[in-house]
Amino acid sequence: MAQKLNKIKAIGRVSRAFGTTGDRDRLLDIITQSVVETMGAKAACLFLYDEKKDAYVAVAQTGLSPEYIHASTQKAQEINAPLMERGYLQFRDALSDLRLDNRDAKRAEGIASILVVPVRVGGNPIGVLSLYTSEPRDFSKSEIEFLTILAEQGGMAVENARLVDGIRERTKLFHDLAAGMAASLDLEMILDTLTKDVSEALDVKAASIRLLDEDRTTLRLAASHGLSEDYLRKGPVSTEKSINETLKGRPVMVKDVSRDPGVKYREEKRREGIVSILSVPIMSKEEVIGVLRLYSASPREFTEEEVQFASALALFGGIAIRNVKLYSRLESDIQDLRDNYWIFKTWF
Repeated sequence: MAQKLNKIKAIGRVSRAFGTTGDRDRLLDIITQSVVETMGAKAACLFLYDEKKDAYVAVAQTGLSPEYIHASTQKAQEINAPLMERGYLQFRDALSDLRLDNRDAKRAEGIASILVVPVRVGGNPIGVLSLYTSEPRDFSKSEIEFLTILAEQGGMAVENARLVDGIRERTKLFHDLAAGMAASLDLEMILDTLTKDVSEALDVKAASIRLLDEDRTTLRLAASHGLSEDYLRKGPVSTEKSINETLKGRPVMVKDVSRDPGVKYREEKRREGIVSILSVPIMSKEEVIGVLRLYSASPREFTEEEVQFASALALFGGIAIRNVKLYSRLESDIQDLRDNYWIFKTWF
């Protein structure tokens, strides 16, 4: 009964922390502290997936030495499959279990047993929460459930922080783009900046902007970021199914370019390291005038929020193009007035 009450208190402590701080690292520290205190463990550590390293990297811990945290980084694929299948991994004898690496480091750290549960966001694994004991231990069903609940709260903390950071970054990005458009009529510079910013904001490999020519039959490259010259010279892209659908005013996602029958230049995309593509229309008033494309180096299903964000940036691109066109027409009209000034003088 006392242990059950302690678990409820721990969950309440973490929940209250959500209402008082938006600091992700602080929240994750509270989670690992609560795990150790409530379960009478030696230590706990929360790891998040690092795509570049393809590994789970420690971001919060209680009770472990810095040396051990460094030694505990494992390749994600070594953990993911069995962890997702069962919902947890249990190692009663961490010093002899061949599924684990760095067993000498565990011995030096004084670790006997380990329990690992996934940290998820929207059902997708983004990390793991690990519990360590100094004595051999079989974990009960209720202990596994408790650790899983706190891991879910860890996922919420990570996602909330990501959303807040994303709002801040994107607000600044929109502000900077608007300021750039107001201060400059250099369309090439504006579109180059847009492709770079959207690539970084959505963490994709590359981006490109292609605009329809005057006869609306050919898409010409206007700006790109992250794509090689060889890939950009591959040939016309206007016949790709995703392009055609986007030119009708609809965003289009291709999760795997190697399997989609509507994708051209598959071999060129493979060499370029392109796996997924998002295409959104660039509009001027009610007319589609081009396409903004995002290229991911890994399989990716862009969220509705990401599609809306990319579409908003494409709208900025359309506004910039329209502004430059209007200014060019205005300059032409002013020049005509200057050229014909002698005519107006004869009226008086």
